[in-house]
Amino acid sequence: MPPPVFRFAPSPNGYLHLGHAFSALSNFGLARRTGGRFLLRIEDIDATRCKPEFEDAIYQDLGWLGIAWETPVRRQSGHLADYRDALETLTAQGLVYPSFESRAEIARLVAQKDAEAPWPRDPDGAPLYPGTARWLSLDERARLLQSDMPHALRLDMAAACARAGDLTWTEDGEGPEGETGTVTARPGAWGDVVLARKETPTSYHLAVVIDDALQGVTEVVRGQDLFWSTSVHRLLQALLGLPQPVYRHHRLILDGSERKLSKSTEATGLRELRAGGVTPVEIRRRVGLP
Repeated sequence: MPPPVFRFAPSPNGYLHLGHAFSALSNFGLARRTGGRFLLRIEDIDATRCKPEFEDAIYQDLGWLGIAWETPVRRQSGHLADYRDALETLTAQGLVYPSFESRAEIARLVAQKDAEAPWPRDPDGAPLYPGTARWLSLDERARLLQSDMPHALRLDMAAACARAGDLTWTEDGEGPEGETGTVTARPGAWGDVVLARKETPTSYHLAVVIDDALQGVTEVVRGQDLFWSTSVHRLLQALLGLPQPVYRHHRLILDGSERKLSKSTEATGLRELRAGGVTPVEIRRRVGLP
């Protein structure tokens, strides 16, 4: 039986913090204890925010923590054709459509609908797509596409769920409300998710399932903030005929205000802690690892 395969997949859009350290050390520790493999993947699709200096810092921080990974490292920006092929497969199934509203226009539509009744939100709290692009005629879609108008490519969630049927996943960790074991996927809660944009050839949801399948990842160990995203990932795996990993969602490392550590809130980076004299042993203690 082949060994289990674990991965740590950061985005080089900022410096790693304690939350990243916990996830990376958890994956690396599980790989060592089970005789498995540990992969590092660089999720650098967002060309505007991902920087070479942040990628270099990832390698430095992980090496400092004592983590070793297989090479070569998969960098998403070098595999755009893989995501394009998957998108074409879904398009051929009639499950993808372009939407042309800007983010500002979508925000206005949501505000209008909220004024009538509370508009539904996804599990992350973002409003579901409120537009009507799914019902545009083929001629109108073609006209707008030919005009080179910016657009997103969305999954027709209702049609996709009907095609895939009921889905579950195996949870060896725990969800935010204690969910474990066999968990029922609820992809419809996310609405018509974006799979790609004109300027960005893939989304996180699409890229992560393609990468995991192509790299043979069998164990996905990540934070509870991504627990319900697994519903979308299971749906895409089913539609694309991809294998299903076992999932293990772990607790989040919180700041003094009980908020998840985040690059966007400028959580103290491992780089800064290292410069201040903190040791890898102290990092493990701070995140609650032996």
